[in-house]
Amino acid sequence: MSKTRPVIGIIGNAAVLGDDYPVHATGKMNSAAIAEVSEAMPLIIPSDPHFVSVEELLEVCDGFLLTGGRPNVHPEEYGEEPTPAYGEFDRCRDRITLPLVRACVERGQPFFGICRGFQEVNVAMGGSLYPEIRELPGRMNHRMPPDGTLEEKFAIRHCVRFTPGGVFERIVGAREVMTNTLHGQGIKDPGKRVVIDGTAEDGTPEALYIEGAPGFALAVQWHPEYNAARDPVSRPLFEAFGQAARAWRAGRQPHPLMHAV
Repeated sequence: MSKTRPVIGIIGNAAVLGDDYPVHATGKMNSAAIAEVSEAMPLIIPSDPHFVSVEELLEVCDGFLLTGGRPNVHPEEYGEEPTPAYGEFDRCRDRITLPLVRACVERGQPFFGICRGFQEVNVAMGGSLYPEIRELPGRMNHRMPPDGTLEEKFAIRHCVRFTPGGVFERIVGAREVMTNTLHGQGIKDPGKRVVIDGTAEDGTPEALYIEGAPGFALAVQWHPEYNAARDPVSRPLFEAFGQAARAWRAGRQPHPLMHAV
């Protein structure tokens, strides 16, 4: 690969190794998807404003992968009180990712949101979230199976239907696809300019883009990083993301599919 690969900042999650060793980390499958499919250089970001600023990240990176994570976006970010149903939080990550999304939308700098990242994009644009999808009438359980192998947890579990002629159908080349599902929360009210471009069969929003964004501004509720190089849905998404990052690095040009929206 060229030494001038675009740099993709991968949002790291706070975790603890063993009993008492704090880390910022991300799944190896995120780095593999960026390096092998997007053909970019993965760079793990410590998502904490004590260590990095949004302004620095925008200058260092050509694009951003907003990863999944166990902690949820704090409901105060969309005007609701926290309850046990909302689970764990990571306020430091909130303080990096939410302004980062808004800055990328304004600048046209590429980003791709996954699972929690999908929810972050919606909240950053003024939207809200349900604390627990499976408790809503008519909704399926979208959570990760509690037991089983990695392959069983990330197994294909439901259909996602894209808007006819929409951004995702054009990128993936199909109107209906099969995906995995490993999330508890989901979009309640879409944020300003958030276009729901794909839904599960139970009506849960699964794919979105930002209307009028000058750059690649997409997110999905499932986990396309798993088996990204071989999955027929994941591969074109990460390839398109890589193309957008290379265009940004070359001259900060918008992604053609987004430009047409």
